[in-house]
Amino acid sequence: MNQVSERTQATERLNTHLWEAGSGEPLLAIHGNLSNGAAWREQLALLPAGVRGIAPDLRGFGSSERAPVDATRGVRDFSDDLAALLDALELDAVRLAGHSLGGAVALQFALDHPERVRSLLLVAPVSPRGYGGTHADGSACAPDHAGSGGGMANPELVQRIADGDRGEDSPLSPRNVVRSLFFPDPEQVRDEELLLDGILQTAVGDDHYPGDAVASEHWPALAPGGGGVLNAVSPRWLDLTAFATDGPRVNVLWVRGDRDAVVADDSPLDLGQLGAIGAVPGWPGAEAFPPQPMVGQTRAMLERFAASGGSYREEVLADTGHFPFTQRPEAFAKLLHEHLRADAPA
Repeated sequence: MNQVSERTQATERLNTHLWEAGSGEPLLAIHGNLSNGAAWREQLALLPAGVRGIAPDLRGFGSSERAPVDATRGVRDFSDDLAALLDALELDAVRLAGHSLGGAVALQFALDHPERVRSLLLVAPVSPRGYGGTHADGSACAPDHAGSGGGMANPELVQRIADGDRGEDSPLSPRNVVRSLFFPDPEQVRDEELLLDGILQTAVGDDHYPGDAVASEHWPALAPGGGGVLNAVSPRWLDLTAFATDGPRVNVLWVRGDRDAVVADDSPLDLGQLGAIGAVPGWPGAEAFPPQPMVGQTRAMLERFAASGGSYREEVLADTGHFPFTQRPEAFAKLLHEHLRADAPA
């Protein structure tokens, strides 16, 4: 098993904290929202010989610099940061892995720097159409994209993150987010303290998580602003579907859990789903504001990718939630290592 170390690397854009293990061909692993690079630590330790794993903390997460996120650029701030990190590490190209928000960042990086991507692993990725407020074809449910962005975060959760709350007295405590959203049920939780640390190390505010919001005349009365993480993945600012035709023709592996509550076709975090079940009043109905088919949108993009000369494979892990590499480490490592061998240099 590899020894995992951590350090901070200065780049031309910001100081980036990262986790590293092994040596050889580089694998850059990108974490998701309310997380950090430490979430990949177990997989870095399990990497086969000849692979160097690098898992950075994105800006505003973990121990990296608290630089603001310009959501009007989608996730390009993160993509640009990764390019600067590779430059600082003197790495020309990498195998790329991205989880959740990190999946969107990986796709953006592949569009921005196709020559630097040797293969791509998407783990429960954010839909290429963004998160919240779209029909299946990606068209907006509201002209101002109401129902997505920074206003969709629960203020109590945001405050508890700011307070460093490690309790379990509320369903909206960060600890209960781990137990109820990251995994299918509390009995299957692994690395709870590590994942809780990742949430609590998240910078909060209008420029970070969740971002700002503006009033809207459309249901549910809030639309995305221009700063912060949730606005960066709002479909107002994010559309990654160009990957299907413009992304590098590399081998793509898509891994997800069949009980993912965060990225799903009926996610309980999606305003369309919450409206449909009566949890948010005033829902305008399924024709106007349906639950977003996030998994279906990713599959549609990857099918177009395959039709345009690319190659992808979808793997679904049974009884698994939003963190398949944490919940099912051995099964995930097997898929990852097979993927890496398939793309090993001759």
